[in-house]
Amino acid sequence: MKAVQVASFGDAEQLQLVDVEPPAHKAGHALVQVHYAGINFIDVYMRDGTYARSATYQTPLPMTLGMEGAGIVMQVDDGCEFAPGDRVAWCLERGSYAQTACIPLDKLVSVPADMPFDVATTLMLQGSTAHYLAHSAFALNESHHCLIHAAAGGVGQLLVQRAKSAGASVIATVGTTAKAETVKHLGADHCILYRETDFVSQVDHYTDGAGVDVVYDSVGADTINGSLNCLKPRGYCINYGASSGQAPPIAPLQLAEAGSVFFTRPHLADYIASPQERRWRSAELFAAWQQGDLKVSIDQVFSLEQASAAHHRLESRSSSGKLLLEIVS
Repeated sequence: MKAVQVASFGDAEQLQLVDVEPPAHKAGHALVQVHYAGINFIDVYMRDGTYARSATYQTPLPMTLGMEGAGIVMQVDDGCEFAPGDRVAWCLERGSYAQTACIPLDKLVSVPADMPFDVATTLMLQGSTAHYLAHSAFALNESHHCLIHAAAGGVGQLLVQRAKSAGASVIATVGTTAKAETVKHLGADHCILYRETDFVSQVDHYTDGAGVDVVYDSVGADTINGSLNCLKPRGYCINYGASSGQAPPIAPLQLAEAGSVFFTRPHLADYIASPQERRWRSAELFAAWQQGDLKVSIDQVFSLEQASAAHHRLESRSSSGKLLLEIVS
């Protein structure tokens, strides 16, 4: 079968389309024909070596990338809840940049018949991330103000919508006026063009000097210190990505000086730690999409052969919405 693998850590040019033996079926797993694979920054961190020492997200070389996908069950244990022909999706199991993947049964969720596979893929890793950020890492409600960086990105657009569904006031940072229009259409109360305006002073203005209850920061190096300075006393800074590079170390005293604030750098894996939690999040996301309460924006779809180009697009920070690999049309 065809698969995209990395033989050594490095830039997007390390992604190579290769011929490999299809995975063998294992007990407790399903062989799945992959229709779509999601492109995510976790794939970049695996590819470039950022997660080379991670115990949570292991990166043995050579490896087939892809931590999110959707497709059709081909082979599965007799008597389990899934059967050949079932429509399924998953995340946080490496190997989706391939024509066939072997996925543990407890990581699979059923995809409704009326949901396209590109939507289902988008709502797995990025959707689950937006869900846990808005409802678990900091449980938003109508009394809260939040700041969402990179709000026009794949997670950002979903997070804006989940925050608004919880009743929160949303301040968003984006790179262009076109992205600002996109995010306003999704419900953001205020948009800041971070390349033109100091976002800290703008947050101060929009909150009448009070600051926000929580900052969701997926940018990292370029924004983290400013994010801390946007918080109310005892507010929360949640750094869940590093599109501009990994955030520098934060001194404990810096948190005290910023107003006795809290800082966390979570992994999605710890927020979908059981099949029940994983399926709860996906079920809420799927239902919201079916009811028209959650919009999914797909920026661009690439072929397996274009995996390097897809990574370049992601790392350029120019995309607005989800990036996908289409493997079966």
